Amino acid sequence: MTHTSAPTPSSAPRFGVNYTPSRDWFHHWLDFDLDAVRTDLDSIASLGLDHIRVFPLWPLFQPNRALVRPRALEQLVRLVDAAGERGLDVNVDGLQGHLSSFDFLPAWTGTWHRRNLFTDPDVVEGEATYLRALAAALADRPNFLGMTVGNEINQFSGDPHPDPDRITQDQAGQWLRRMLEACRAGAPDKWHLHAEYDAAWYLDGHPFTPAHAARLGAATAVHSWVFNGTAQRHGHAGVATEHHAAYLIELSKAWADDPHRSVWLQEVGAPAPHIPAEHAAAFTRATVDAALDCADVWGVTWWCSHDVPRGLADFPELEYSLGLFTEDQRPKPAARALAEAVGEHKAAPRPPAPRTTALVLDAHPEGPEGKHPEGPRGSGDADGARPGRSVCAPGGAFFEAFARLTAAGMRPAVVLAERSRDTAHLTARGITDLVTVEQAAAQTIEEQT
Repeated sequence: MTHTSAPTPSSAPRFGVNYTPSRDWFHHWLDFDLDAVRTDLDSIASLGLDHIRVFPLWPLFQPNRALVRPRALEQLVRLVDAAGERGLDVNVDGLQGHLSSFDFLPAWTGTWHRRNLFTDPDVVEGEATYLRALAAALADRPNFLGMTVGNEINQFSGDPHPDPDRITQDQAGQWLRRMLEACRAGAPDKWHLHAEYDAAWYLDGHPFTPAHAARLGAATAVHSWVFNGTAQRHGHAGVATEHHAAYLIELSKAWADDPHRSVWLQEVGAPAPHIPAEHAAAFTRATVDAALDCADVWGVTWWCSHDVPRGLADFPELEYSLGLFTEDQRPKPAARALAEAVGEHKAAPRPPAPRTTALVLDAHPEGPEGKHPEGPRGSGDADGARPGRSVCAPGGAFFEAFARLTAAGMRPAVVLAERSRDTAHLTARGITDLVTVEQAAAQTIEEQT
């Protein structure tokens, strides 16, 4: 299937998985074995999935700023073709970047050549060259969806990274636009986007903002991980835990200029011990169902396809067991739960009803009137009176209010305070009633008494 424009949600959402090779994890690029890849892809296709997201390792594909290895590009094309033979579309992440606690940066960005990933002109041009080359190599493949700029590359821009590349919000926006432009130059007829981890939504002062996520690129990508304090606070089967992905989807829609901008739940998984292994299937099904109760969802892409082999050292413990399949291709209960959900939603698509009640978000992660703050640091989240985006994080007043309304049986949307009187915006989203955080708290107290 060919995609020539931004992704458009339909009554049938897309279902996929982030492809983690069963043999040697992403180090498989060093000893690329297409037969092993095909075996993995057969397992993935057996679940009824229709796409994968793949991860070239940046230092292996571009070991020198002036060299994007032709052999590496050829192997990527072969992987994409093998996926197409199995009915799988492919999104390609470019700047890896960061994967499962490991950083993969080319030698020309570090130590004796240490330069800022986001602002150094030579580095930025090298990154653009690389993304353009990846996109161009795949531009004529009908099952190539497009590029994601990188995997949660915002983690390099600030704390808690041990050696961050500090930038302002303005600089983050400029960098994202440059990278997306490079992807479009390589494959003009595909759709390209970027993806951050949840600091963009939850962390005061973080240079990558909700506006960047919800307004730049062909779609908004959200990555939902409940080890961020959600499961610790609400339990493995808590409403807030099972609806965390849906919450991020709705939160992202508040920031979008287009009231029907596509949202891609690009990463979501069941991390142990926060989600015990015996509950992973139930969590998977609850998460998928809750996410698809949100409008404009392009698709759900699970993390990840295969477990990290136990023979590989030094991963955080939870990373070894996130796969839908074991390293020897055995499907886990979560895989069967996902396949069941896929089958049901494809057989009888259920477009979600509008979320008519919206919780009003009065937070200010940018400058006045939605502009990025001026100044050398660009870290101000508030205008002196309004709270920062941490109110949206687990334990924050807004997050907990949304969780309480959801637990009470409501289906809240989210609307920014500055748009709460915009009749056209509310009408376009089907919103007829507004609830403040204070009203949500009072309502909950009244119900409890």
